[in-house]
Amino acid sequence: MKNNYLDKITKLLERTHPKLASAYHLEFKNCFGAIAGYIDGHIFIACGKFGIALRLPREVLDDIFKEKDVKHLKYFAKGHIKKDYAVLPERILENKPEFQKLVDKSIQLVNA
Repeated sequence: MKNNYLDKITKLLERTHPKLASAYHLEFKNCFGAIAGYIDGHIFIACGKFGIALRLPREVLDDIFKEKDVKHLKYFAKGHIKKDYAVLPERILENKPEFQKLVDKSIQLVNA
């Protein structure tokens, strides 16, 4: 069965970071019905029915959550909030420079 979440996340990363897989050990795994992207064994991005979420440093999250259309990540409706992640709206995903900057911050965080 074709995985639409995997397609979405790989196309998005290829568009914004075409050399990501050659610079890092990049892999994707199933995670609670979603797809999680790993850099060198650490989750940095997830895609599921919630949309696209990035793991980000606290100071970036504090700023980005000031925007009304940025949401907290919850894998399940009644599940707990993943505090280190922000679900990004389409306007950010479509803004290549902004999304690329956020992906870079996520990678820096998980490689620290």
